Amino acid sequence: MVRRLLRCAALVAAAALLHCGPAPVHHGPRGPADDYAKARACMVEEQILARGVTDSLVLAAMAAVPRHLFVPTGVVAYAYADQPLPIGHDQTISQPYIVALMTELAGLAATDRVLEIGTGSGYQAAVLAGIADSVYTIEIVEPLATEAAERLERLGYANVRVRCGDGYRGWPGRAPFDAIIVTAAPDHVPQPLIDQLAPGGKLVIPVGTGLQELLEITRTADGVVERRVLPVRFVPMTGEAQKR
Repeated sequence: MVRRLLRCAALVAAAALLHCGPAPVHHGPRGPADDYAKARACMVEEQILARGVTDSLVLAAMAAVPRHLFVPTGVVAYAYADQPLPIGHDQTISQPYIVALMTELAGLAATDRVLEIGTGSGYQAAVLAGIADSVYTIEIVEPLATEAAERLERLGYANVRVRCGDGYRGWPGRAPFDAIIVTAAPDHVPQPLIDQLAPGGKLVIPVGTGLQELLEITRTADGVVERRVLPVRFVPMTGEAQKR
């Protein structure tokens, strides 16, 4: 296990040097893309599959999305490491395992419409877009929303729509949603998000202050069913969530 982890770290470091260095470096037919692909494969095997995430659609999406293109250049060497990373404006990109876990909890199908609250760099949206039919994502920090929209368009994620704004009340004009994923923590579950779930839909959300609980909330014919998944730590949800 330790040797495999060291090998993964070495692949990421090599890819980062090739990507960020002042001049292209070539070693026969292999290049940066190959190293990044191998680093992603290690990430999926060691950080995600080994911890119990087994949904084949989630694993394929995590192996396909180029995470190193969703982080600042200064932390590219850690793009596939088992940790969250800063993306500026006091925000972070979640560690790969948490992204995969939340995506699996959402239980997505190819025909689903998904809402994400907290676009950040756009990485979670890209993973969702690799599975679902359409993704709507809201980011309250305007520079991040602009950058994420441009990045997702540049990388060809045509089924993602980004909006700058407060996600507390969701996106009523595009509801109902088969799944809603929230990547910032309020201290309570926003009722508008539950209201915008389709029957059988799931809301995956961290709730609390300080150390939070990741919740999986399913809308049923009789109301909602809530399940506590595990303790997590996300940046707090700002805007209306804080005022309440």
